[in-house]
Amino acid sequence: MKAYLRSLTAGLGPWETLLIAALSLTLLFSQISVSLVQSFLTLALVAWIVLLVQKKRRFAFPAFLWPLLVYAALSLVSSAFSRDPAMSFKNTRKILIFLLIPIVTTAFTRRKEIELLFAALLGSAFINAVYSIAYEVFKATPGQRVKGFMGHYMTQAGLLVLFGALAMGFVLFGRGPRRLVWGAGLVLSSIALVLTLTRSGWIGLAVALCVALFLWKPKTLLAVPILAALFFFLSPRPVKDRVLSIFNARDSSNQVRVEYYRAGIKIIGDYPLFGTGPDTVDIVFQNPKYGLDERALQNVHLHNNILQIAAERGIAALLAWLAFLAAAFVSLARLMKKKDVLLTPLTAGALSALAAFTAAGFFEYNFGDSEVVTLLLFIITLPFALERITTPPFLKGGRGGLWPRQETRNDN
Repeated sequence: MKAYLRSLTAGLGPWETLLIAALSLTLLFSQISVSLVQSFLTLALVAWIVLLVQKKRRFAFPAFLWPLLVYAALSLVSSAFSRDPAMSFKNTRKILIFLLIPIVTTAFTRRKEIELLFAALLGSAFINAVYSIAYEVFKATPGQRVKGFMGHYMTQAGLLVLFGALAMGFVLFGRGPRRLVWGAGLVLSSIALVLTLTRSGWIGLAVALCVALFLWKPKTLLAVPILAALFFFLSPRPVKDRVLSIFNARDSSNQVRVEYYRAGIKIIGDYPLFGTGPDTVDIVFQNPKYGLDERALQNVHLHNNILQIAAERGIAALLAWLAFLAAAFVSLARLMKKKDVLLTPLTAGALSALAAFTAAGFFEYNFGDSEVVTLLLFIITLPFALERITTPPFLKGGRGGLWPRQETRNDN
C-alpha cells in the first residue's frame, strides 16, 4: 500500500495531492455520508482555487457547463422575483455544485489518478449495498423501504441507479478481471435498489440497461423483455405488487402524481417568466385553486424535473436545463467514437447514467437532490477529464482545443 501511495503521489505538490485525495474521498463516501461528502468537496474546491492561483491548473470544462451557467444565472434572477427571496437565495447556494465540472475536468494528469476514483466509488457502492441487504435481512419491520445510509429511500435509489448505470458500461465494454468487480457491484447495487421499492429508480435502471445494450450490441435489446419478465416472476410479493402498481390508475401515489402534474401546469401558467422562486413551489401550491388534496400538500415538490424547474424558476430556466441535458448527451456520444480501453466503458456508463437520471426525473425531482446531482456530475465529467489527459496536445504540453496547457506527467 505504501509503495502504491508513493507511486500515486510521485511528482505531485501538496495541493495537487490534496485535490486528488479530496475528490477520491468524496466518491468513497458518496453513498455513505452526506456531511463528509460536503466537507471533502469543500477541501477540493480550496485546493483547486489555490492551484488556479499558482497557475498549475487553468479553468477548462466540457461544453455542457455553459447552459448550466445560464441556468444558474436565471435561478438568481428568479430568486430576486421570488415569493420568498430569502428562502430562494438560500436554496440557490446549490448551484455552487456546478463548479465540480471544471474541478474534475482539470484535476488529473495521469490515468492512475482517475482509476483511484473508480476504486473509491466501488468501495462506496459495496459498503452501501452490503449494509442495505443486511438491513433487509435483520430489520425488525418487514416491508420497510430500505434507505441505506441516506436520509430518504429515493436518494438511496438515485445513487444506486447512477452507480449501476456506470457499472454497466464497465461490464459490457471493460476488459480483464475488473469487469468481474464491476459486475459484482452491479448485482449487489441492483438488489439494494430493489429493496428501496422505488419505481422511478427501477425505470431509470431499465432505461440505463437499454442504452448500454444499444451501445454494446443493439440486437441484445431483444433480451430486455425476457429479463424484465424474469425479474418480475422471481421477485417476492412486495416487489411484484410495487411493479404492478405502476399500471394501476387507482394507486394513491399515481393519483397524487397526476394531481402534481395538473397543479404544476397551472403554476407555470401563472408564473411563466421567473417562476415562484427556488424552493417556494410548495408554498404556492397550498392555494386551493391548484386542487391538491391533503396528502399532496405535505410534499415539497412536484415529483417531476421539468414541471418543478419551470414552476419555480421559469420557462427560460427550464430551456437552459434541457439544453444542458442535450449538450451532455451529444458531447458524450461524440466521445464514444474514440476507442480506448478506459475511456470507452467510462463514456458508455456515463451515457447510461445520464439516460437513467433523465428517465427517473419524469417521476421524481432528482435534480433537486444534491447527493444525486453530485454523483451525476462526477460521472458525466470524468470521461472528459480522461480524454483531456490522453489528448496529444496535452501530452506534448501544448494547447489543443478545449484543453489548456498545464504541467504534465506522462506515466499513464
